[in-house]
Amino acid sequence: MAKEKTVYTCTECGGTSPKWLGKCPACNAWNTLIESVADNGAVSKNRYSQQHQGLTKASELTVLADIEATDMQRTPTGHEELDRVLGGGIVEGGVVLIGGDPGIGKSTLLLQALDSLQRTGLSTLYVTGEESGAQVALRARRLGLDGSQVKVMAEIQLDKILATLDAHQPAIAVIDSIQTVYSDQLTSAPGSVAQVRECAAHLTRAAKASGVCIVLVGHVTKEGALAGPRVLEHMVDTVLYFEGDTHSSFRLVRAIKNRFGAVNEIGVFAMTEKGLKGVSNPSAIFLSQHSEPVPGSCVMVTLEGTRPLLVEIQALVDDGGPSPRRLSVGLDKDRLAMLLAVLHRHAGVACMDQDVFVNAVGGVRISEPAADLAVMLAIASSLRGKALPKGFLAFGEVGLAGEVRPAPRGQERLREAAKLGFSVAVVPKANAPKKPIEGLTIHAVERIEQALEVVRGLA
Repeated sequence: MAKEKTVYTCTECGGTSPKWLGKCPACNAWNTLIESVADNGAVSKNRYSQQHQGLTKASELTVLADIEATDMQRTPTGHEELDRVLGGGIVEGGVVLIGGDPGIGKSTLLLQALDSLQRTGLSTLYVTGEESGAQVALRARRLGLDGSQVKVMAEIQLDKILATLDAHQPAIAVIDSIQTVYSDQLTSAPGSVAQVRECAAHLTRAAKASGVCIVLVGHVTKEGALAGPRVLEHMVDTVLYFEGDTHSSFRLVRAIKNRFGAVNEIGVFAMTEKGLKGVSNPSAIFLSQHSEPVPGSCVMVTLEGTRPLLVEIQALVDDGGPSPRRLSVGLDKDRLAMLLAVLHRHAGVACMDQDVFVNAVGGVRISEPAADLAVMLAIASSLRGKALPKGFLAFGEVGLAGEVRPAPRGQERLREAAKLGFSVAVVPKANAPKKPIEGLTIHAVERIEQALEVVRGLA
C-alpha cells in the first residue's frame, strides 16, 4: 500500500509547504505549520485541461450601455453623522467593515443604529461572538433602548449564521466581530488570516445574493490597522475607522473606502451616558476657547470629505539647545521639517536652535497640504511672541520655492469661516473669491514672505 503523502499547512494563512519549516514561506508567521494529509489531486489537476475547457459554456456578455443603472436605494440609520459617512444610509446588499480600538464605541454605535432601524419597521439582527445575549441586553438598558425589538444571536459558527440570515432575511445584520467567526471547512483557529478571509467571503456572497446589508466589526492591530488580511478591505464595499482618544468624549468615524459615497468623509460623535450622539457643529470641538488671542495659534479650514471643518493649529517654539526637537501631533512630522526649511530660506525666520512643537487641537488628523500656511504662521507667531488678530484664519499649500499654492474648494472653506464669525483671512491668490464675502476681509498672497508681511501689518 502506498504511503499517504503529507503536507504542512499554515494555520494563519492556509499556505502549504512540502516539509516542516519554522517560518511560513507565505505569510512569515512563526511555528504555524501543521502536518496534514495531502488531498488526492488526481482530479483537480486536470480540471483546467484543454478537454475540460472545451466542455464549459462561455458566459454571456452584456454591453455596458445596455445595463440599466439606477441609484442605490438608501435607508437612513436615524443617526445623521453615521449616514453622512455611509454616503446617505445603508444600501441593500452592501457590506460595511468598521474597525477601531477596543472600547471606542463600535458596538455601542451599531446597537443604537439597529434600534433606530427596527423602530422604523425594518427587521434587524445582531450576531455577537464576543458577548452573551445578556451582556448585549445590559448594554441596551444602559443606553436607554428599553423595549428594543432587535433580534440577538450569540453564535460564532459560520454555517449557523448563514442559515439564520437565509431563514429570517433581515434588512441589516451586524457581525460582532468577524475575528470570532469560524468555518468548519478550515482547521485554523478563529481570527486567523485564513478564517477571516473565508468567513468574510461567504458573508459577502450571502449579502449580494440575498440583499441583506451586513456590517462586519473588525479588530485592529497594535499599529492601528485592521487585523487580518488586506484582502478583507478589498472584499467589502465600505471601510469605516473609528478615530479619537478613548479618554476623550469625542469620536470621529472616517470612511477610508466607500463604493457608494465619498471617501475621507467624517462623522463626529460625542460619547454620553446614553451612548454616542452626533455633533451638529464639529468645528466647535477643534477650536480652543481663548478669551484673548494667544501667540502660536492659527485657525485653518480643512476639508474632510465634503465637509469644511475649522481646526486650530497650535505651535510652540522654545529654546532647544544643540539638538532641537521637531514634534507634531495630528500633522505629518516630515512635512513640518520641510516647512521649517522653507520658512528659513524664503522668509528669513530661523528655528535651527529652537524646539518646535505643532499640534492640531481636538485630536483630529490633518493629511492635506492646505494646512501648510497656517502651520508656518503659527510657528512665526510663537517665535515672535505676538498673537495673530482675533477672528483670523489661513489656509494654503506652501511649495519648496516659497510659493503659496491654492487649496481645493477654497470658496466653500471661506463661506464656512464667515458663517462662524471669522473676519480676516490670508489665502492663496488663486483662492481669492471674485465677489466679496460679507464680514470677511481677504488678503490674497502668492508667496510665504508676503503672507508674513500681511500678518505683521495686521498685528
